[in-house]
Amino acid sequence: MEYLDFELPIKELEEQLEKCQVIGQESDVDVTNTCKQITKKLLDTKKDIYKNLTAWQRVQLSRHPNRPYTLDHINAICGETFLELHGDRSFKDDKAMIGGLGKIGGQSFMIVGQQKGYNTKTRQYRNFGMANPEGYRKALRLMKMAEKFNIPVLTLVDTPGAYPGLEAEERGQGEAIARNIFEMVRLKVPIITVIVGEGASGGALGIGVGDRVYMLENTWYSVISPESCSSILWKSWEYKERAADALKLTSADMKKQQLVDDIIPEPLGGAHYDRETTFKTVEEYILKGLAELKLLSTEELIAQRMDKYCKMGEFKE
Repeated sequence: MEYLDFELPIKELEEQLEKCQVIGQESDVDVTNTCKQITKKLLDTKKDIYKNLTAWQRVQLSRHPNRPYTLDHINAICGETFLELHGDRSFKDDKAMIGGLGKIGGQSFMIVGQQKGYNTKTRQYRNFGMANPEGYRKALRLMKMAEKFNIPVLTLVDTPGAYPGLEAEERGQGEAIARNIFEMVRLKVPIITVIVGEGASGGALGIGVGDRVYMLENTWYSVISPESCSSILWKSWEYKERAADALKLTSADMKKQQLVDDIIPEPLGGAHYDRETTFKTVEEYILKGLAELKLLSTEELIAQRMDKYCKMGEFKE
């Protein structure tokens, strides 16, 4: 297990607990009470740390190297029913954007999401979860296929942003994302979006238009990352914590501003501490959202989706 800076007190207590247990196993000394005391202190420390997280600390948790990525969620929730589909039928298959058919609770879904890598080799292979235009065009191709066969769409968002390279711009990165937003708003099937990690900029919006948009508790959703915001406003990354607070990018902030529909709770310490519970909770929210959307006609579905996004950004003094 890797620990973030603010988790070091937890690391120390877990190491103490492990040493205490080893002493008990290798000697006749009764360490039961000591282990209980350390365990209680460990739980109290975890509760104290995780209930008072800053915006920047939540950003760090969303990037935790042990956090489950899109394929982890798909494999856990869909099992062997997931069939990956490839290519945009125009340029190539973007490995940062994955998609395919899978069953959740007996219901078929077209699932689309960004995938990051686990080590240096796979991070390069997945382009660090930053999709090129062909990735968004592949996503749109799959969503239009889902519409044709009346299959609900599930999108899993986890990206630091769309790829900003020269070649991506040459192939129409902005147009590809704008086209996805335009088409998703009027897609004739239910769309459920779950932000499972980072939700940055147009890279997230390119697959983020949904009838139900859920955020895992320790994720973020914003037009720009705290580091980039800091570098633009203060010409330095040193103010990233201040930028994170100002951007109001946490799940609680998004829910308060009515930009997402609900927050999916995570186990104490984050999704990586108890993956199975996280996967089960995400599945429950997906099926609950679909059950609500199934009650609507196609016309009502599209009208509500358009109305939802038209209301965003409206304020009354």
